[in-house]
Amino acid sequence: MSTQHEIKVSKDINGLEKRDATKILSRHPQNPLLHISDFPGCAQLYNPSPVMFGDETILLVSVVDHAATDGFGRDVGQTRVARSMDGVNFTLSEKNFIELQSDEYPYPLYHHFIDNRVTKIDDWYYIITPVMVKGFDSPVGMLGRTKDFESYERIDIITQPKNRGASLFPVKINGKYYKLDRPGGGDGGDGDIWISASTDLVHWGEFKPVIAAGYRFWNVQKIGPTPPIKTKDGWLDIIHGVFSPAGGTYYYIGAILLDLEEPWKVIGKTNSYLMMPQEEYEKHGNCDNTIFPCGAIPKYDIDELWLYYGATDFSICLATGSLSGIVDACKKGL
Repeated sequence: MSTQHEIKVSKDINGLEKRDATKILSRHPQNPLLHISDFPGCAQLYNPSPVMFGDETILLVSVVDHAATDGFGRDVGQTRVARSMDGVNFTLSEKNFIELQSDEYPYPLYHHFIDNRVTKIDDWYYIITPVMVKGFDSPVGMLGRTKDFESYERIDIITQPKNRGASLFPVKINGKYYKLDRPGGGDGGDGDIWISASTDLVHWGEFKPVIAAGYRFWNVQKIGPTPPIKTKDGWLDIIHGVFSPAGGTYYYIGAILLDLEEPWKVIGKTNSYLMMPQEEYEKHGNCDNTIFPCGAIPKYDIDELWLYYGATDFSICLATGSLSGIVDACKKGL
């Protein structure tokens, strides 16, 4: 006779049923890969956006220095490039990567260049940065691009406020570009995931709701997307979720699966989270109990997903696990 202690069944090599998705990803033994203690003058280091650049792994890292840099005496985030040939040992640039490249209105109002989402489309790497706007409701999504991660070209603002975490699909679908949006959030409002379409990456419409916050306890307040990853079963999207129980706010990581041809349709999701803050470096820092992804790298040849995430605004970490396992967990609603 089974007992309550036997309810949770782990998946073994024979494919036995698994009741949740919390064991698919494993933290890298070298975590944290980058930590503020290694960078004098750095107050916060967090929320990397990863992408493969040839054989090199690139992270667009959010950084806040102790010294105010915007002329208003505020803590202002910047984006810096970290590079690695093995995906584990990174060198972080001291140079700020994202620049406004304009003194014309309204660009001098924009600041705090963090939490990027980067997507390779053809020969360009497109970056959506949720920027704050001095004196106005924000953030808004600023689109830019690069070919070498040395130079940055600003294109335009492509979302209305508030929109944090807008993420581009890597290919056109039925002749159109698509992006996942995260309107709302903050000031007590929910943050949900929507989708929009464009023919030129600048002008966007055809807005549709995709999935609302609160489908499970761990995302009851907010939910947000990252750049979708194409699989044979659908578009895999790693998401974050926010929950604030009596003990404080917690950030979790989960996943959803979208239809390949109609990407506004959710065809699967993890009902359990993939990860929650549990290690000491994920529980205590500048922003306690926070693990936050801005993207992941699929390793199709070895069936792995390399998920880079920020921890407590103090460090950059890595978790890896079966790509097909996460897709299967979404399909089964684990």
